[in-house]
Amino acid sequence: MRTLVLRASLRPLVGVVSAVLLTLAPTACRREPPAPSAEYEEAARRFRALYAQKLDDAYLDPQVGEIEAQLQRVPADSLDAQGARELLQRIKEGRQRMEAAAAEREEAVASAQEPPPGFIGEPTTEQAAPPPAPTEAPDAGPEDAGTGGGPQAGTPASELVAGFRGCFQRGTPIDVQGRGMRETWQLADRTACQLEYPSHRDSILLIEEGKVLALFPKSAVQTVPVMPDGGPAPAPDAGR
Repeated sequence: MRTLVLRASLRPLVGVVSAVLLTLAPTACRREPPAPSAEYEEAARRFRALYAQKLDDAYLDPQVGEIEAQLQRVPADSLDAQGARELLQRIKEGRQRMEAAAAEREEAVASAQEPPPGFIGEPTTEQAAPPPAPTEAPDAGPEDAGTGGGPQAGTPASELVAGFRGCFQRGTPIDVQGRGMRETWQLADRTACQLEYPSHRDSILLIEEGKVLALFPKSAVQTVPVMPDGGPAPAPDAGR
């Protein structure tokens, strides 16, 4: 009889414990939602403004380093943690792409500044006559007086159309070995232009991808005669 009484007295307590556990369960599972990151919002805003101003050149701007530092400070449990990782990856890939393109341009300029032995001018059906001797310009003082610099490697070709006082005109395209036909520009024969840019008198401006790739002396361009069938003409017999 004592055992039965003891069991009967414990039943209300079991019900009370179950009710308490059910009451506490929702509270224990409740978690605070992740909060947004002020560091991410500021870094993303700065990157958008920089990219809108410089486009892909923004990846090489010194300000990008500061933006990366802000993104790395975004907490891992932040609402913007994933966005920060994606923006960091985008900046990394963009920088690598722009650095590779810059290296290719530098290599192209370096190789073009020293014309290879096979560098030739536009093929013609007969040997070109020697150019006439330039008319001697009036004495204008030192060689570099009033040059104003003139176009250099990297100058956009669009500036040659109306810029530099209209002193540069389109030349004959030339065939660069290993690179194909390329557009050229040269200084006009007008006396005023010859005095304004004397350092460009005997130079050819080689154009590639819309910019001046390099400046060559005209003497570096070789004119190679060809036969009507497109093959090179035989060398003249020196014994005749």
